[in-house]
Amino acid sequence: MIRVKVGCCGFPEPIRRYAQDFSLTEVQKTFYKPPREETLERWRSLAPQDFEFTVKAWQAITHPYGSPTWRKAKLRIPNPERYGSLKPTRENIDAWGLIRRSCEALNADICVIQTPPSFTPSDENVENMRRFLSIIDRGPLKIAWEPRGEWSSRPELVTELCKGLKLIHVVDLLRRSPLHYSPTAYIRLHGLGGREVNYAYKYEEEDLKLLASKLNELADKGMDECYILFNNRYMMEDALRFKGLLSKRRDLFQVL
Repeated sequence: MIRVKVGCCGFPEPIRRYAQDFSLTEVQKTFYKPPREETLERWRSLAPQDFEFTVKAWQAITHPYGSPTWRKAKLRIPNPERYGSLKPTRENIDAWGLIRRSCEALNADICVIQTPPSFTPSDENVENMRRFLSIIDRGPLKIAWEPRGEWSSRPELVTELCKGLKLIHVVDLLRRSPLHYSPTAYIRLHGLGGREVNYAYKYEEEDLKLLASKLNELADKGMDECYILFNNRYMMEDALRFKGLLSKRRDLFQVL
């Protein structure tokens, strides 16, 4: 039996109301502009004690300045060339320190690092990634890595990096399976279609049944728990439907 935690990326509705249906969320605001610790502590206090937050790492660590997500955040930073792409610079390390404190304020166990398509599997990027993730202070945090772009064509490299750097390989399970199996799986669902993401997609019943089947396959491979985060326009409705589907198979899934 595998433990399954289902939630949404962000809060589709106020925390207290959301927490009536879910016990998990992935915080998105930390990606664009990390909130003040007082704000995060207030969120933590508004949620039940057993409610779990995961945190998406600040784009300053992963995305080059000038990318569309930076423009959305409307932030100005000094020496922007020293940020992003997991460069082992003092600026990136300080940005990581800020995110780790955000995780501590929320009692988060997992931090999600999403690298953009511009972060290709080049020798330079791989070396930067190895160095950065080897020198930062993780504390007890688990790091989950979602590589976007060309990395799917380099499965051996992804496996090597996840194994060597102790990373959870984040995937959209309806598109591909994790390349590195650890006790914890982390799934982010961005909709289906030709593109890598399709936020306008609404999952059909057959999609959710297939997802449940693939979860069972992860259990057969020795995974103990799986985080399922919906990240589409209909995420709350789809996540509730999926929880309902899993609850009918209590012989296979422990739904949290």
